[in-house]
Amino acid sequence: MNQTAELANRLIAAPSVTPATGLVFDEFEAMVAPLGFDVHRFTRGDGEPGSEEAPVENLFAIRRGPVGSRHFAFAGHLDVVPPGEGWTSAPFAPEVRGELLHGRGAVDMKGAIAAMVSAVEQVPQDAGTISFIITGDEEGPALHGTRALIDYMREAGHQPDLCLVGEPTSVHRLGDMMKIGRRGSLNVWLEVDGAQGHVAYPHNADNPLPRMVAMLSELNALHLDDGTEWFQPSNLEITDIEVGNPATNVIPAKAKARISIRFNDLHSGASLARQVVEIAERHGGKARPVISGEPFLTPPGVFSRIIADAVEAETGLVPEASTSGGTSDARFLRAVCPVIEFGLCNATMHKCDEAVALADLDTLSRIYARIASAVLAQR
Repeated sequence: MNQTAELANRLIAAPSVTPATGLVFDEFEAMVAPLGFDVHRFTRGDGEPGSEEAPVENLFAIRRGPVGSRHFAFAGHLDVVPPGEGWTSAPFAPEVRGELLHGRGAVDMKGAIAAMVSAVEQVPQDAGTISFIITGDEEGPALHGTRALIDYMREAGHQPDLCLVGEPTSVHRLGDMMKIGRRGSLNVWLEVDGAQGHVAYPHNADNPLPRMVAMLSELNALHLDDGTEWFQPSNLEITDIEVGNPATNVIPAKAKARISIRFNDLHSGASLARQVVEIAERHGGKARPVISGEPFLTPPGVFSRIIADAVEAETGLVPEASTSGGTSDARFLRAVCPVIEFGLCNATMHKCDEAVALADLDTLSRIYARIASAVLAQR
């Protein structure tokens, strides 16, 4: 097992279902402190476990280079999704089978964080400043994770020049894709009130379902756009319809539904929220929008070329620059500095028997070291 795999093994063995706290952060701190990093850990959120306000642990670590040198940041998350049922081996007892390391978080994204740690060992301290922006709440509500870290960084005066997020962006082979942007995300909870009554006496009731059906039909028929040069078309999906009526002879008193919109940079979360609210009210309903993130784009340029050159040098591949997929904490970090995502193959993320190729961990470490060295060498 190579050094990067050994580090990944330690992180996987520390259970950290979102929101992560404690042991997994102890492990990470023990890895980076001997490399000259000053580590700051803090917890944000004071709610009950399981709530959106549940406590979240965050970590910022920095190794300062010469005064005036450039600052490059690695960002990622130590929390993981629940393991689910059906694993061949215990999800938090990492196991090597053949050429693969199995365990929850192997690719999303403890393997990439391990590669970051082993990468900084290859970069001399006098090359420049390197930091780690590590949260325990990316897979959850993301209310008290990276956003809290950004607040801390601003207060402490830690402003990276560029940031790389280690999300698993590769599709078929390590190095075939990097993410230079992401679409925005909007979820809306819809509700229509009526009056309960007997189905045989509809004049004594007010059925909310026809209004909800009409509302959803209009929303589902919306044509938001045809996409842009860098973004695929925006899409609206109905993700839940709830009535909760166990009786066959009762008109229900309320109907609920939920939609999700992934949108490109032709829209803002606020503009789409207003549009949905207007449609809901027109059909006698109410809408509660929650904007999870705005779209962003780091236009192809120096940073993307540095990543592409590093990937090509180690794999022979030139990564495709893409904005596909879901959201990540890059949607917050883009407010701090230009950010690009690049990491392991994503085929097994969130699945049972999540696994990473041992060779990919070692290769990713070398790629990350090349990227950090090249960014810090810029003047």
